[in-house]
Amino acid sequence: MDVNADVVIVGTGVGGLFAALNLPEDLRVVMLTKSDAESSDSFLAQGGICVLRDEEDYDGYFEDTMRAGHYENRKESVDIMLRGSRDVIRDLVSFGVEFAKEDGEFVYTREGAHSRPRILFHEDITGREITGKLLERVRERRNITVYEYTEMTDIIEEDGVCRGVAARRVMDTAEGLALAETDADKEFWILAQDTVLATGGIGGRYQHSTNFPHLTGDAVEIAKRHNIRLENLDYVQFHPTTLYSKKTGRRFLISESVRGEGAVLYNKKKERFVNELLPRDVVADAIRRQMAEDGTDYVWLSMEHIDRETILKHFPHIYEHCLEEGYDVTRECIPVVPAQHYFMGGIWVDADSKSSMENLYAVGETSCNGVHGANRLASNSLLESLVFAKRAAKKIIKDRE
Repeated sequence: MDVNADVVIVGTGVGGLFAALNLPEDLRVVMLTKSDAESSDSFLAQGGICVLRDEEDYDGYFEDTMRAGHYENRKESVDIMLRGSRDVIRDLVSFGVEFAKEDGEFVYTREGAHSRPRILFHEDITGREITGKLLERVRERRNITVYEYTEMTDIIEEDGVCRGVAARRVMDTAEGLALAETDADKEFWILAQDTVLATGGIGGRYQHSTNFPHLTGDAVEIAKRHNIRLENLDYVQFHPTTLYSKKTGRRFLISESVRGEGAVLYNKKKERFVNELLPRDVVADAIRRQMAEDGTDYVWLSMEHIDRETILKHFPHIYEHCLEEGYDVTRECIPVVPAQHYFMGGIWVDADSKSSMENLYAVGETSCNGVHGANRLASNSLLESLVFAKRAAKKIIKDRE
């Protein structure tokens, strides 16, 4: 049984959700995700979301983003992201997202390669706060239907134009059974005038990654089969600090904002060996070299220069998780190691998130609009996804006029 929609969105991270919320309520929107709606990397983001604080911050923020990206960034896209950041924050607040405040004003934190504090946060679960609130708003919209445990298997192409997606249920759920009275794994079509791919990253292809294992670059693989333009597929970022463990599975991220607040890295002799606030790729490379020199599988991260109150208030979930693993970060160092974290390449898109195929858009980590260049600046991921998801929605609306 095929499904008809005005817009189909593949993925329920911030990019997909924000695109849906920026579409008019007279359009029928179908969203699908091959796991549950909460299992997107957007929920995992700890540090925060960047924002242009004021006009005086523009040059510094622009340069920080370009320098981190080794000046391979698309300048137009960087400008669009910075200029759109304040509106996005206002939108998020209107949807119920809460950021840390003091005396009624936003509190900004700093992360590696930023020349000043410009990152809004909600404890150390900013991604969960933003994505959770957006998902709540999506579920309130009568024009939006979300199908969980439903996997895109292909896009539907007709004369070079995208007409929707082919999909299959990977697990029987109440939503799946309502979709069609067919067995799991049987393919069906979701037909739509416009399609938005927001399928996330490629971490499921790596042994050690901070990503959910079901994020395996599906949209990129499908785009390749249809000769859709791709870009910078070799640009993969490794986060410098994930909690070392001999357990298999997803690695627990130790947010860069921990180092932004004063945490330091030590070798096996408990000596500092790198400037912790350099860009991620530089710090990750320094850690790898130090591990090779020390003959160890990790280096030490110390929060000794951060007072206990700040740790418990700003990083409560990191504190609790490390405690569960046997480490009290207020008293001792923790072992950390780099792990695959973010994909800067993907499906090439223009400034409105349009791909090289008509009626097909891509947003978030599966897209490549050039904002990040060869290396993403910390906490630009949520902002980039939101700004360009909104632009995709606005372009869809404009082309229908």
